[in-house]
Amino acid sequence: MIRYALNCDQAHGFEAWFGSSADYDDQAARGLVECPFCGSRSVQKAIMAPAVSGTRKSDAAPAIAARMQTMMMEAAREVRAHVEANFDYVGDAFAREARDIHEGRSEKREIYGEATPAEVKKLKEDGVPVAPLPAPPPDPSKVN
Repeated sequence: MIRYALNCDQAHGFEAWFGSSADYDDQAARGLVECPFCGSRSVQKAIMAPAVSGTRKSDAAPAIAARMQTMMMEAAREVRAHVEANFDYVGDAFAREARDIHEGRSEKREIYGEATPAEVKKLKEDGVPVAPLPAPPPDPSKVN
């Protein structure tokens, strides 16, 4: 496993784990790496200090990282399942519907759907509260 510090074109910083540097390169080239804050797929590696090995604590790091990744994936699955069960799906009309709800032109309710990074940026600039929905879990037969 390798951890990268990443930045999106909206200046959000975050970290992500990959099986190898080639896995990152492949996923980035296919547009699968996206910012968890705004959904932008324009993501670049950031400069980060190398991990220094040689202590006993570092031996536990891969196991801890794997457990953390499993916990984060489970939490993301639970969030997505909750949203899909309790929110109204509005498809690609999300940006328009979110704005209408925010401005009082539509009934207040929880919604989810699709929006382009440009639409999300404009909604945020206008004070409309939006957040990316965790991606569905990958199909194990199609991962690495």
